[in-house]
Amino acid sequence: MQRRSFLTLSSLLLTTPGAFADELARTPKQTEGPFYPDKLPLDTDNDLLTINDSLTPAVGVVTYLSGRILDSHGNPIRNATVEIWQCDHNGVYIHSQDSTPKKDKQDKSFQGFGRFVTGSTGEYLFRTIKPVPYPGRTPHIHLAVKLKGKKEFVTQCYIAGEAQNQTDGPLKGIPEPQRKLLLSEFKPLKGSKIGELTAGFDVVLGITPDAH
Repeated sequence: MQRRSFLTLSSLLLTTPGAFADELARTPKQTEGPFYPDKLPLDTDNDLLTINDSLTPAVGVVTYLSGRILDSHGNPIRNATVEIWQCDHNGVYIHSQDSTPKKDKQDKSFQGFGRFVTGSTGEYLFRTIKPVPYPGRTPHIHLAVKLKGKKEFVTQCYIAGEAQNQTDGPLKGIPEPQRKLLLSEFKPLKGSKIGELTAGFDVVLGITPDAH
């Protein structure tokens, strides 16, 4: 697949926002963690599998992570900067405190961080890898939403049904009714011949419809 062509899949992966009469359950906040990049990669677009025009893709199960950024009434939020970051297939983050001691293990082809600015539909899309576990943590993807004049919102997306979820500290810290809001099913991409996955993860912020 060509580097930029995956963006054309957005119409297949993203659902059309609808109107909601009642307030939606707000997405639980999660810790930023110690490994938000201390030095951003050369490339910060929404395709984490290749850096700039490199011909060598990252190792891992290709996953399209998509969703909507919504306000408390289900209205889409435009001009929201969505950031994701995660470890590579070997469990290494692009943070000097993690990548330096593990430089022989790090996948140099994995961007590890990406950005996407939402349009009028509030939708975002990333091409990345299925998250993997590392000592002490279940597989997860960090996600941050930044809005002008608002405090940054940070959370984490987890794999529904992952066995290690039961012992993960940050996830267990969320009460059971809200915990399911952080879980996403990683499903096979219909028609894919290379085992690609899709995962949907909507983020509901605690702001009113008139606040954006």
